Amino acid sequence: MTGKKPAQNAESGAFTHGSTMRHVVVMTATSSVGLVSIFAVDALNLFYISLLGQQELAAAIGYAATIMFFSVSICIGISIAAAALVGRALGAKEAERARSLATASLIYLFVATSIIAAVVYPFLPALLALLGAKGETLELAVGFMRIVVPSIPLLGLGMCLGALLRAKGDPRRAMFVTLSGGACALVLDPIFIFWLDMGIDGAATATVGVRVVLVMVGFWGVHRVHKMLGPVSLPLLASQLRLFLTIAVPATATQLATPVGNAYVTASIAEFGDDAVAGWAIIGRLLPVAFGVIFSLSGSVGPIMSQNYGANRKDRVLQTLRDALKFTLIYCLAIWILLAMTSHWIVQLFGATGEAAELVEVFCLFVAGSFLFNGALFVANAAFNNLGFPLWATLMNWGRATLGIIPFVAVGKTFGASGVLIGWGLGAVAFGLAATYLAFRCIRSLPDEIDRSQPRIPAVAGPESPAFSSGRAALGTITGKGEDRTDV
Repeated sequence: MTGKKPAQNAESGAFTHGSTMRHVVVMTATSSVGLVSIFAVDALNLFYISLLGQQELAAAIGYAATIMFFSVSICIGISIAAAALVGRALGAKEAERARSLATASLIYLFVATSIIAAVVYPFLPALLALLGAKGETLELAVGFMRIVVPSIPLLGLGMCLGALLRAKGDPRRAMFVTLSGGACALVLDPIFIFWLDMGIDGAATATVGVRVVLVMVGFWGVHRVHKMLGPVSLPLLASQLRLFLTIAVPATATQLATPVGNAYVTASIAEFGDDAVAGWAIIGRLLPVAFGVIFSLSGSVGPIMSQNYGANRKDRVLQTLRDALKFTLIYCLAIWILLAMTSHWIVQLFGATGEAAELVEVFCLFVAGSFLFNGALFVANAAFNNLGFPLWATLMNWGRATLGIIPFVAVGKTFGASGVLIGWGLGAVAFGLAATYLAFRCIRSLPDEIDRSQPRIPAVAGPESPAFSSGRAALGTITGKGEDRTDV
């Protein structure tokens, strides 16, 4: 028996001991370095495009980014499920189960994203036109998307492999996945855009090359270094599917809320012309560079929570939530001040003029502050998705994307494109605060211990798995309505 303990410890959760704030900072820092590098190169990509001197090119990138946001959100949702299930299995020291879940997750993701790419491809002109693209801008955006859309499965695999590495507790290699993609883009963008004189098509081609690199580096870390992939069979895939979908479906629905809201904002801004859309495109590149750390926070905090929950450390789960919110507050205030101080330089860097310049300055001076509340929503989503309350994440995100955007933007639109942007920012306040309150209530409602008498971790909603509450059970517990339950 003593001979087996080292092996078990080697497979135990890396986040079940030590400072939770340190885990939050290290995981977020390493994850955001790679993520921000991708976004920074993406911003540089737009900068290269702006050097070509056609405002229609920047607008086309803005429309295309809105469509791509949908596919990225689906990939994120599926990756959340993979990380949550694998992380919880590792926290409970169920190594073989973690390996089978990791392999199954990659297969599910590849199939789902392949179907999405096949469905979206023939409808690209109609989808982009629906957002407001027309004329030469529409033609450029369609050409860009026809190159990029077939590579959506590669993007999904790269993201999921990075999520699995974070679930394992190896943020450094997860960082290398995205960092290698950023380095690749840094080299390929100028080659395809300028040297080969391919313009916007060159930017699209470079994007495909980056996604190939993401998969290669991620697979090396997951399979060759950590041996995280185990054998699977069709019966096993079928049996694991329900478990996976229980988290993946609401998590994906949660992620889809953001691009739906952004699509409404894009369509509203499009009413003020290509100049305004070009400004929105610049913000779309600037925002993830500035707040990429906050974007990565949800995916970074999730494995910490899931491992500690799997190890029956509810106290550490609660402390992780507190530390993540403190981190969000400090970071967002610092970045807001920095953006406000450098807004004029940012406008000059991208060569923005007229309406585009005004939108960028409004974002830097005012709207950037709303990301404190968006960050709180991201952290709360990590708790909801990893602890058994995925429907709360769905409700909060869709509330933000609808009630938190449509009425605010509709009112703001009467004051011009800048009013649209300000309305978009203000809508985040109420939902960020509400999600934070619910996250604390959800964690406190969890059982002190997971029932280990079951052959598998209780990880799906239903009567046979009391430790993983359904949305209806969670609603009854948090609001105090319904039956007096002890299974949440």
